[in-house]
Amino acid sequence: MIGHQHAVTCEEHVSGAHFASTDRWGGVSAAPYDELNLGGGVGDDPAAVRINRERAAKSLGLDPAEVVWMHQVHGRDVAVADGPWDPADPARIPAVDGVVTARRGLALAVLTADCTPVLLADPVAGVTGAAHAGRPGLVAGVVPATVEAMTGLGADPARIVAAVGPSVCGLCYEVPEAMRAEVAEVVPEAWATTRKGTPAVDVAAGVRAQLHRLGIEVAKQSPVCTMESADHFSYRRERITGRLASYVWLDAEL
Repeated sequence: MIGHQHAVTCEEHVSGAHFASTDRWGGVSAAPYDELNLGGGVGDDPAAVRINRERAAKSLGLDPAEVVWMHQVHGRDVAVADGPWDPADPARIPAVDGVVTARRGLALAVLTADCTPVLLADPVAGVTGAAHAGRPGLVAGVVPATVEAMTGLGADPARIVAAVGPSVCGLCYEVPEAMRAEVAEVVPEAWATTRKGTPAVDVAAGVRAQLHRLGIEVAKQSPVCTMESADHFSYRRERITGRLASYVWLDAEL
């Protein structure tokens, strides 16, 4: 794990695609959002969030003004982005949980604090996608919807490279028995049990299964369970807390 002075936990480069995820360190937010909160809708000081987003982007060699964020609502809708939404008008940020682009060099971002960030790229077609897959989004099919939107821009599932960022693991995500059954009815691979033997859901396993059925294998899977890691934000552990970000982008054309 990189020390607290860093803004990004890891960056991976696979077949021309860049994937990155943050931890909670290296920012300026005060408790309970300490330190690198990147979520603008959790009660943190907006000025601190802006500084944190700038730090995270610059640590990746990205222009902070050229990052696409979503207004995530735990659904399956997907937006197509040609560039960042107008920062002066937050109301214009679409209420979606998936975003895709055919613009190389444009970074797509997903905010999470236990949900599963899914990052997708077809380097040949120059198309990228990002999805916010919580339990509701998994059931609703936000990941297949994001892949479908990518194919609409010319991507081929056979070429798509996928990465899954930090999220709560199936051993920690305890749910009522009826909820586990509801999820497993749609995505059987998400059925899980906690260490205590109680019902649970493994969203990341469900995401991998959905991608596999589309002919896409996960090239990079974060080993981090956000609920177990003090270096990451976890809504289930802390309730009032910050948000991590995961990013995907392709090198800009020369």
